[in-house]
Amino acid sequence: MSEKKNKKNHHKCDDHCECEATHHHHPQVSIGKIVTKVPVVLAELTLQANVDTNITFPEPVLEIKDIKKRLKITQCRLLLPTNKLFIKGFVRKNIQYATPSTDISGSTTTSVSSDLHSLTVDIPFQTITEIKKFISCPVMPEMNKRKEFDFFVSKPLPSGYPEKDELLTSDLSQFHQESSQFYNELPFCELISSRIIEWDEAVDRQPIPDCAPLDEGFFTTIEEKMVIDFTIKVLQNQQIRVTSTTNDHDWEEDCD
Repeated sequence: MSEKKNKKNHHKCDDHCECEATHHHHPQVSIGKIVTKVPVVLAELTLQANVDTNITFPEPVLEIKDIKKRLKITQCRLLLPTNKLFIKGFVRKNIQYATPSTDISGSTTTSVSSDLHSLTVDIPFQTITEIKKFISCPVMPEMNKRKEFDFFVSKPLPSGYPEKDELLTSDLSQFHQESSQFYNELPFCELISSRIIEWDEAVDRQPIPDCAPLDEGFFTTIEEKMVIDFTIKVLQNQQIRVTSTTNDHDWEEDCD
């Protein structure tokens, strides 16, 4: 039996790889003016937060070996219908440090024994900024509405009033209301990049007791100053109109 093989076009992509474009059916695409709902960029901002705090270690520290940092945003809220942006977050810090060792022979006049440990802490920060100019205008929230209405009633009056007179009023025994609720699109954020400049210095350093190399000491608390620059996008899902056109050549991928 003869086997039918699919015809494949081989295109050289670069000096290291080849890709194979297999012929297949074209996807179905709506043509013309189309209304779609997509995230729209409202603003792209580079913000700055400043932090001044103390970090206390659970044991004596001889020296800090390395610090790895990661920015974590926990709240990014555009407070519509205003243009105020509220941001809260943490800087995750993993601090690798040397601490005097208790398992190895103690310090001498020429050496200090130490172990390598690490401490992970979250340093909180928050900032409030104003979006002075939007790339695209946000869709402002529709306000919920409640309206009460009543019905007219007439009732006989008690004794003491003329017999032909009646009480004309609304019915207090009933309550009528029309209410409308709107489920608005809440703006959200994406974190694009961050840059952190930090300055850490010990505030309680003291020399190692007894014999030790010159200027060796330990501390348990550092004062930390950080300048955090980060870039975020503020987005909102919106309905927009797009125009779609097609061409048979649009589906052909040129790998040259």
